[in-house]
Amino acid sequence: MLHKTVAALAVALAFAGAASAQNVAIVNGKPVPKSRVDTLMVQATRGGQQPVTPELETRVREEVVLREIFAQEAEKRGVAANAEFRSQMELARQSILIRQLFLDYSKKNPVTDADSKAEYDKFKAQSTGTEYRARHILVEKEDEAKALLAQLKGGAKFDDLAKKHSKDTGSAQNGGDLDFAKPEAYVPEFGKAMAALKKGETTAEPVKSQFGYHIIKLEDTREAQFPPFEEVKGQIAQRLEQQKLQQYQETLRKQAKTDFKFSQ
Repeated sequence: MLHKTVAALAVALAFAGAASAQNVAIVNGKPVPKSRVDTLMVQATRGGQQPVTPELETRVREEVVLREIFAQEAEKRGVAANAEFRSQMELARQSILIRQLFLDYSKKNPVTDADSKAEYDKFKAQSTGTEYRARHILVEKEDEAKALLAQLKGGAKFDDLAKKHSKDTGSAQNGGDLDFAKPEAYVPEFGKAMAALKKGETTAEPVKSQFGYHIIKLEDTREAQFPPFEEVKGQIAQRLEQQKLQQYQETLRKQAKTDFKFSQ
């Protein structure tokens, strides 16, 4: 008889141990499930921005237990019966539902490597052509620009004059260097004048644009550069995924029967 009692006690202890393993703690007689810790850890480390460390795990476990303590006190004080609380709970419920809906949609409609490659090829085809590396000096008045051109003809260094006189602060500190870009990247007057130059040439006259007067020097040209597919595949896939989600949201909006009129 004694051995049966011992066996029963051992089974009970085993079940108790298994149950406690599923809980983080017991707060005022109520178990706090470990699943809450797991959920909060996922949220805390989403996107890989924060690494999983023993310190983080400790903070999350403590947060879960504190939440249970505070939530029990709120229940005791009748906060759950408050109309504002119920309204906020409904908004929170909707937010969680919507997030899960979109996560589920993304899992069932993944962006494939073929999708990303097709998008990459499309952009690459649009990015062919010649890129120009130019320097410029930007001033407000035409007389200023002509005076600087005279100094250049007299042997002054372009980058020195750009650092001293150009009001384009972004490039002035680099001697007016604008790096490689296509003519379309600039205002039309600038792009046209730059593309007409040969390597090493400087515009003979100031070029007027909406920003002022430019003196432009063409340093070099090259065929348009495009990063390898593997280097940008992740960014392309993320953008395509966002587009898919936007299309899905728009489809749901159009299919819904409602008397509400959206602004767009």
